[in-house]
Amino acid sequence: MTVADQIRAREAAQSILREFGVSAPPVPVERIIKARKIVLQYAPLEEDLSGMAYIKDGTGIIGVNALHHPNRQRFSAAHELAHHVLHAEKIRQAVHVDKGIRVLFRDDLSALGTEPMEIEANAFASELLIPGELLAAALEGGGVDIEDEAGVEALARRFRVSPAAMRFRLSRF
Repeated sequence: MTVADQIRAREAAQSILREFGVSAPPVPVERIIKARKIVLQYAPLEEDLSGMAYIKDGTGIIGVNALHHPNRQRFSAAHELAHHVLHAEKIRQAVHVDKGIRVLFRDDLSALGTEPMEIEANAFASELLIPGELLAAALEGGGVDIEDEAGVEALARRFRVSPAAMRFRLSRF
């Protein structure tokens, strides 16, 4: 996984945001997925399963763990959309199952991820749900300290993501 791959992932997310005319948070990830003719299904899965992406008989499918918090479900859906956008050939061959989206964990080491496809999908999902332009606009007039719990939580609510995901995005902004 190179920096170029992460840039490519972020640019793919930015292209989708432009395509759908997204100009304010929260990003309508469900609408985007459905408009791309991908079936989005919510089902109770094992706790450590966040989501899955696959293509069956030419139809793209995203499965999201219905037992997870709605903000985590949004990130999982965006992450799985990344696999459809960036890794379609690989998910045609087999169901791609994500056990725990690493970006949502507080452990910095686990937030880095280890598999290139997962790092790329996290970069895409992060940019899709917390677009750089919209984050910059939200921060106009003063940034938010990552240690400022109330500030981070307020931003996270605005973008409908978890505070952990917002901290992760802010640390790489």
